[in-house]
Amino acid sequence: MNMEAFVLGCSGMMPLPYRHLTSVLLRRDGDLFLFDGGEGTQVSLRRLNLKWKKINAIFVSHTHADHVTGLPGILMLSAQVDRTEPLYIYGPPKIKEYIESSRKVLDMYINYPIVVKEITAPCVVHAGEDYYIRAFPLEHTKTCVGYTLEEIDRPGAFDPDKARELGVPCGPLWGQLQKGFEVQASDGTTVKPEQVMGEKRSGRKFSYVTDTLYLPSIAKEVQGSDLLICEGMFEEALADQAKEKKHMTSKQAATIARDANVRRMALIHYSPRYNDKELQILLDEAREVWPQTELSHDRMQIDIPYID
Repeated sequence: MNMEAFVLGCSGMMPLPYRHLTSVLLRRDGDLFLFDGGEGTQVSLRRLNLKWKKINAIFVSHTHADHVTGLPGILMLSAQVDRTEPLYIYGPPKIKEYIESSRKVLDMYINYPIVVKEITAPCVVHAGEDYYIRAFPLEHTKTCVGYTLEEIDRPGAFDPDKARELGVPCGPLWGQLQKGFEVQASDGTTVKPEQVMGEKRSGRKFSYVTDTLYLPSIAKEVQGSDLLICEGMFEEALADQAKEKKHMTSKQAATIARDANVRRMALIHYSPRYNDKELQILLDEAREVWPQTELSHDRMQIDIPYID
């Protein structure tokens, strides 16, 4: 099962000619999850030729304009195709008011269900058969949350040689064992899944954190992430300004990545004061703390493979 993240925009505060506002699309096989939707989100979706009309759910960190101004257009464009599945939108208080007022003022034609759920406490907000998405609190100038998508542990690897040795012929019985059911061997004995299956293998974890003061608690929430996309808005020389505006420096983001032992971190939500060349300052400072750090850029694709 493939999982990949697409950075649709990496700028904070305002869009730049070469940098759209913050937005990330996570694709997990047929499921599409959008994290924030700043201005320009549609442009990157189209340039990447992603099937954005099939977005399952949208997860909003907070209701500042640079994170939500792209949403009305997405809602309207999604009505241009036949869609029966509901679109779920999650976010802190005010997100429901924003969606409803946008629909009313713009007189939107919407031909599919939109379900808006406001987050008032840390919780699992969305789940599927083998994954769940959890929201947790951040600290910004208004209520803000981060998100993690975590897969449930996978079964261990199936050992065909062991199955044959136990008298289970190749065929449907192997499938039953892999699904966790006991089967009867050729000699009538019972063979249990644990006799032919290895240890459970961990699933993958994706985390999204932006617009927050540095909080040690964030590391606990994103612990062990295969990919952490995290705000690194300022260099360390501007740490006081970051604190005043309730943002993080890239070095603080790297501290979270280090303490959480993430496999890979991509910085996002850069201050417009930095041109592309100057972003190297943020990267260098972060790598002093956590070498597995990279800069995200618009329309960047990041694969999130299984680690067996």
